[in-house]
Amino acid sequence: MDDMMLQATRLTRENKLIEATALIQRMLRGETEPAMTISLRDDMAPIGNKPPINDANAEAIDETHHPHAGADWFAQPHYFRALCDSTYRVEWPPRHGLRGWMQQPVPISTADIVPEGGKFIEAIYSNAAGRRAYKLYIPSRYQGQPLPLVVMLHGGTQTPDDFAAGTRMNVIAEQETCLVVYPAQPSHANPAKCWNWFRPNDQCRGRGEPSLVAGITRQVMHDYSVDPRRIYVGGLSAGAAAAAVMGATYPDLYAAIGVHSGLACGAADDLISAFAAMRHGGLGCSSEFSETSAVLEEGPAVPTIVFHGDRDAIVHPRNADHVIARSMKTTNWQKKVHRGQVPGGHAYTRTIHTDENGRAILEQWCIHGAGHAWSGGSPAGSYTDPRGPDATREMLRFFRDHAAVGRDAEAGICESE
Repeated sequence: MDDMMLQATRLTRENKLIEATALIQRMLRGETEPAMTISLRDDMAPIGNKPPINDANAEAIDETHHPHAGADWFAQPHYFRALCDSTYRVEWPPRHGLRGWMQQPVPISTADIVPEGGKFIEAIYSNAAGRRAYKLYIPSRYQGQPLPLVVMLHGGTQTPDDFAAGTRMNVIAEQETCLVVYPAQPSHANPAKCWNWFRPNDQCRGRGEPSLVAGITRQVMHDYSVDPRRIYVGGLSAGAAAAAVMGATYPDLYAAIGVHSGLACGAADDLISAFAAMRHGGLGCSSEFSETSAVLEEGPAVPTIVFHGDRDAIVHPRNADHVIARSMKTTNWQKKVHRGQVPGGHAYTRTIHTDENGRAILEQWCIHGAGHAWSGGSPAGSYTDPRGPDATREMLRFFRDHAAVGRDAEAGICESE
């Protein structure tokens, strides 16, 4: 197995991702035969420098209509190629399966992302770790008063515009009068535009991508009036895993985090362990949680809200439990369970963990029948499931209920790393 892992690592570094994926799958199944040569199919033809068509409006899996429901079609090398290599078009699963999964995206209109009177502007932040563009939504009622700030980290293959359209976060932020910032992950940092949540350097305070996201947050705080007690970070998929990293590395900056279809900080420490954690829902690294210099000294749990579909075939639903477990540092938690049903949509189980003072600190939504998609999102964006519950409203409601204590107006703006 050690030899197979070394070979998979070598293939990954050589960008032979299909071969690496096939080898990883055999390793995870306990097989030891030599790797087979896998050739590209016609439907995996390179499309030049254009971005791939490898996601659209994901829907929940219906096992009565899809031959791969309940099986691990995620394990196929075609999917992994789409996840990691933006120069290939992948049609997997077949189009007659998950309707909309690989369809041509619908053009995003301005109305989908910028409510009337609001502004959606672009800016750039750079530090020693690199350079990232971002887009900032400014609500129409902003007149210099301190506002909450929500940092939204998109999923793989997505863009700030796509993520804003699918989550409708700007629409709800206009109603709630919040600032929302969307850092953009470029393809040169990750071919699929995924945040590199699994790399040790990108799970550390003051280094890599966490320093860039924190830097963008502070730049917005410097340029606009932001309430330092009400700064939050959320995301989807790889962006959700990155949000969990931000909560672990910068608990003094973010008052609460939102993790939708993501993984816990420390769940993996390289691409192979990331793949294992995503597929199995177990921790991909050897230790209970990867030992990096990510986390500050032990302190109170950062308030966290988690959403995950129990039919997610891309990031195993068990990862949601690990996100919650990562935050439960004491044994004095009380648990309340609520079950509900969206009219005409998904049923869900909502579990609330309260601390010894009765404060709801951790909240987990298990959405029954949902796949890898933003719950309650708009078809205008990719990876959305409009059948609810509305993750955007619930996430903002949870954020609104959690303000950090003891931070003044200059908190976090000028911190040196």
